[in-house]
Amino acid sequence: MEVVAVADGGGTKTDVAIIAVDGTTLARERLASFVPYDVGAARTAAQLDAAFRAMLEPLGATVVAVAGAYFAGIDFPYEQAEFRAQLEKYPWAQGHLLVDNDMRPLMRAGTAEDTAVAVVCGTGMNCLGWAPGGKVARFAAIGEVAGDWGGGWTIGMQAIWHAARAADGRGPQTLLESLTLQALGRASMDEVILAFHKGELRESDTKSLLTPLVFQAAAAGDEVALGVVARQAEEIVAYASAAIKRLGVGGQPCPIVLGGGIIAARPAALMAMIDQQLTAALPEAQLIIVEDPPVVGAALLAFETLGARPELLDQVRSSLRAADPARRTP
Repeated sequence: MEVVAVADGGGTKTDVAIIAVDGTTLARERLASFVPYDVGAARTAAQLDAAFRAMLEPLGATVVAVAGAYFAGIDFPYEQAEFRAQLEKYPWAQGHLLVDNDMRPLMRAGTAEDTAVAVVCGTGMNCLGWAPGGKVARFAAIGEVAGDWGGGWTIGMQAIWHAARAADGRGPQTLLESLTLQALGRASMDEVILAFHKGELRESDTKSLLTPLVFQAAAAGDEVALGVVARQAEEIVAYASAAIKRLGVGGQPCPIVLGGGIIAARPAALMAMIDQQLTAALPEAQLIIVEDPPVVGAALLAFETLGARPELLDQVRSSLRAADPARRTP
């Protein structure tokens, strides 16, 4: 039996799937994150091999016609080459092997257009622009040194930054102070700051708690929180605008695909600001909010490598939707 094996790995989770070449999903799982920038290319490849083998073995004799591995953090060509070299050690990677960062499947999950831009706002941020003739606009996406701002990590720490300044008088009063104290179980910001200093609290452990607070405060009309949300919207539009300019497709209809955990939650204030700012900056843009996870886009890219017809691609998408772990009932 010929199958397609695909994986999409981000900062918080890894989605893997095995699909028969007739478009039927045979196995689909959601695992913890194991991206190359965190555990290294060799270990990521080994963990992916273990995941694929666990899913393939119950199926009996199979041949992997196409394998696709799309992971966050392999943003430079040398990183993709190193990761590919590690993957090529495994039997399932001996056919067609597709390797890229996680922006390409996000884009494909949202649109099949030849010219498009995708922006992810999840744990962090990244952007990809794509146009005919091999035109590609990529961003380093490695943090402040690359000019990055935004995503869940940044927004969560903005909550505590503004809460600290509100408490000591350097900044305006904000709901973020009381919300932060409640979320972290502390009586004062002095206690919070000391807990971070002593290692009792860590940024990596608290960002998931703090990020929603900004949107909660913004929904209540808090001016400080609304300012953070406005800046996040500005960053999303800035990415899209820069990609379109670099592709040389300004003034043309162009899908702007948005995805990632922050976007998936659809906070009202953020979505309204994105729509307003995008309309002003790129009136010709066609905004698309991705409904499917990027692993669906990874599968579509793999099947397109096999020359799949549109009706088969539709079957792949619907089959993966039905097998989505997030939709399973306990």
